[in-house]
Amino acid sequence: MNCLVDGNIPPSSGLSSSSALVCCAGLVTLTVLGRSLSKVELAEICAKSERYIGTEGGGMDQSISFLAEEGTAKLIEFSPLRATDVKLPSGAVFVIANSCVEMNKAATSHFNIRVMECRLAAKLLAKYKSLQWDKVLRLEEVQAKLGISPEEMLSVTEDALHPEPYNPEEICRCLGISLEELRTQILSPNTQDVLIFKLYQRAKHVYSEAARVLQFKKICEEAPENMVQLLGELMNQSHMSCRDMYECSCPELDQLVDICRKFGAQGSRLTGAGWGGCTVSIVPADRLPSFLANVHKAYYQRSDGSLAPEKQSLFATKPGGGALVLLEA
Repeated sequence: MNCLVDGNIPPSSGLSSSSALVCCAGLVTLTVLGRSLSKVELAEICAKSERYIGTEGGGMDQSISFLAEEGTAKLIEFSPLRATDVKLPSGAVFVIANSCVEMNKAATSHFNIRVMECRLAAKLLAKYKSLQWDKVLRLEEVQAKLGISPEEMLSVTEDALHPEPYNPEEICRCLGISLEELRTQILSPNTQDVLIFKLYQRAKHVYSEAARVLQFKKICEEAPENMVQLLGELMNQSHMSCRDMYECSCPELDQLVDICRKFGAQGSRLTGAGWGGCTVSIVPADRLPSFLANVHKAYYQRSDGSLAPEKQSLFATKPGGGALVLLEA
């Protein structure tokens, strides 16, 4: 195949440009071969294929690339993969703002260290609750096996893990394994030399974030009068947790979030993997023109001219449809 690839997503901005490319390649290849798979199968294959570059990513980006429907947000759940419609408030828009700090997941170990910290936290929580910890890979599995809510898992985390960082030796003592077993059987190749793991903080972030997602969906369904304000508060809590507990923000993202809130966003948070990329803000529709003008002036029009115009991405958005193949007649 000879392929020409084009796109308008700012690269390394946390807007799933790499997943979009992988999903596009998968869909095009199937079409050229005259084969077909379900959207769910295709999403799962694309998620798995991205891990060949060494990034221990999940499957959310690939899933929404295929399962998205115009006009509705989606709650995505795994094991099995499924997507549920979530009707967003009509009186508000979501605005994307690029911090212009690029984050290359494949060239750094931040992302994989977080994946391993969550994996280790899951194993320690499973051991604490007398579950078969050696088979557990994800924090969600512990919750599912215990049959309790994300909020209840926060209490279990408080009981089972301490806020001070863990070193490899302590993890080995907790699990009853050797350092060699930890390195070869649990850690990924680029996390084998990490000396501290913040298990408590990562587990607290993941379970609280899961609870916020479900709360967000509930508010959208119940549609109270102060709906936009309530959704904004959840987004603000999310950013604080990303910044303080998961530590995947950066100074520019924090500054941009503050600017967005100052000029009318009810809520603002980083989006994507973090350590750079974009923020997403919920903004009342009637405030949109002034919001865009003020944020552009405050963040992008710097006196030192350090931000190149082509990187200055600031735009309102709404849910669009998933990947399609358009064939010329």
